[in-house]
Amino acid sequence: MEIERKKYLEARAKILKAMAHSSRLLIIEELSQGECCVCELTEMVGADVSTVSKHLSVLKQAGLVIDDKRGNQVFYQLRVPCILNFFGCVESVLEAQHQDRSALLKLVK
Repeated sequence: MEIERKKYLEARAKILKAMAHSSRLLIIEELSQGECCVCELTEMVGADVSTVSKHLSVLKQAGLVIDDKRGNQVFYQLRVPCILNFFGCVESVLEAQHQDRSALLKLVK
């Protein structure tokens, strides 16, 4: 594989790895509604501040969120809201899997 293509694929993988946690997916969904401070996200995720901050750091390093420090609080927002389009594709895969399982169950009965 050529070096440039490999670097590009590794960059894609970094983004997907950053999203590969249910708490980070929840954070992305919540940020799709607008910016939130860490304290709001902590309550939504149901984890302590340090855990949520780590999740946000992973998302920020992957380029998915940006932050804005205001006084003692840090507010986060999606850097690229189009990432939500990816979720539509994931939903299509889940629906196809469900249909496959349903069809298989009908064959067993």
